[in-house]
Amino acid sequence: MIQTNFLAILFAALIPLLMGFIWYNPKVFGKAWMRESGLTEEKLKGANMGVVFILSIILSFLIGMFLQFVTIHQFGALGMIGGDTTLAKPSYTAFMHDYGSAYRSFGHGALHSFMTGIFFVFPLIAINAMFERKSWKYVFINTGFWTITITLMGGIICGWYAMDGFNWVTQK
Repeated sequence: MIQTNFLAILFAALIPLLMGFIWYNPKVFGKAWMRESGLTEEKLKGANMGVVFILSIILSFLIGMFLQFVTIHQFGALGMIGGDTTLAKPSYTAFMHDYGSAYRSFGHGALHSFMTGIFFVFPLIAINAMFERKSWKYVFINTGFWTITITLMGGIICGWYAMDGFNWVTQK
């Protein structure tokens, strides 16, 4: 049976805040992002940052819930039997016995999350930016942030599947 590691997802949900502090720092991409977004210091001061941080963690948790299905392929096998292991044929049990922890590593999760950044996040941000008349610089700053962020999140979620261990690389 595949179990969701909610602690791993909660930990991964903190990554966007940590990455945001670094990525959008004025010494990194913060000044360029503000310019391309049309934001000023005054506009940024008007927000209730406590609410922004709490909502960011909640929304990032949802991203983490999605990333487990992108990075952990065993969920596909579970889906093929309708999600109820008690109704599964013996072949499912044999398959999960043989491959239940296959490709469960940070590297594998990071790879699939990186591809999600390139082939899913980039088009979403680019389409919105084109209609909002934002620059390609804006697109690449935000796409870079989200691609790196979800790459780390997916790696954590895929690699930390047991409470007693973490796999950096796929076991041979």
